[in-house]
Formats: sequence, structure tokens, C-alpha cells
Amino acid sequence: MLEETIFHWIREYGYAAIVCLLMLGIVGLPVPDETLLTFSGYLVFKTQLHWIPTMLAAFVGSACGMTLSYLLGRTFGLRLIHRYGPYVHLTEKRLERAHQWLEHRGAWSLTFGYFLPGIRHLTAYVAGTSRLSLHVFSLFAYGGALLWTTTFVVAGYVMGDEWTKMSSDFHAYAWMLTGLLAAALVIAFGVRKALGRKR
Repeated sequence: MLEETIFHWIREYGYAAIVCLLMLGIVGLPVPDETLLTFSGYLVFKTQLHWIPTMLAAFVGSACGMTLSYLLGRTFGLRLIHRYGPYVHLTEKRLERAHQWLEHRGAWSLTFGYFLPGIRHLTAYVAGTSRLSLHVFSLFAYGGALLWTTTFVVAGYVMGDEWTKMSSDFHAYAWMLTGLLAAALVIAFGVRKALGRKR
């Protein structure tokens, strides 16, 4: 089972495994990113990992994955997705969703796209193909990496020993959290728009 293999690698190789696995997951390989992050938080709870190196490894892995995707998009454009996308489950439909998300939310999609499975794997790539400037990309993408990794590592720590019971259903919990965050985003954008009209 993939998840068991990932847990073994994190226990065996620690922070290096977190960096490498998250980087590969962000690029598009089938790595269960949220489960990986919460498991890391659980290991912090069990004192098998330490807070600062865990948070740093999670951030670096995510940021490296986003940067690699951005550079691939900027260098090769859509040709790479059309040719190799199906091998890593990056379909035309997902690409179109990511384009729409980027168009409607702009650079903020890089920050909050992390919380949307199927979107986060493509937002950086689409930003690269759109030739979004590197400094704007860095500001929003790395801010999102910090927010996303912190959310799920802390969630794993807070669950504590309950994590072992909840891990099998974690995808459902992740979707619930994603739904709540999405609702919060919609409300925030709505309020911002309403205030903008009043001004």
C-alpha cells in the first residue's frame, strides 16, 4: 500500500523523505500529500520528529515542487502537459480547471490552490505557462506553502494518538477542511467586493 510505504520512508529517512515526497507530490506524482503532512505532525506529537525541522522540511518540499512546476511551465509551456500529463494524472480537464481558477482568482490561486486536490498540482505550472513574474509567483506560492503545510502538520499534532484511528478516513476529513476553507474564501472575496463597491 502506497501510504504504508510513505510512512515507512518518513520513519526511516525523516526530514529528507518529507522534502522529497512533497516535492514529487506537488509536481504531480500520486503522493497523498495531506496524509503525509498529518503523519509528520503525528510523529512530532510522538517526539519522533521535532517541530522546526519538520515545518522547514514540509515548507521546502512544497516550495521546491511549486518552483519546479513553475519552471517547467515557463520553459516548455503546454507541450509537456499534453505529452506527459496523462502519465501522472494531469488531464486536459484538470488543466482547464486550473486555468479558470488562475483567471478568476489571479495570483491568490497559488496561495489557496494548495487546499484543492487536482488544482494545486497545476496552478504553478499554469502560472509558468502564463509567464507570471517570478517575484509575484514566489510571494503567493511560498506564502501558500507555509499556510498549507502548517495547517496539516498542526492538524496531525492536534489529533495526537487519535490520528491512527482517523487516518483511514483522513481524505474525508481533508475534504471537509477544504470545504470550510473554500467557504471562508468565498465569503472573504464577497465581503471584499462589497466593500470595494461602497468605496
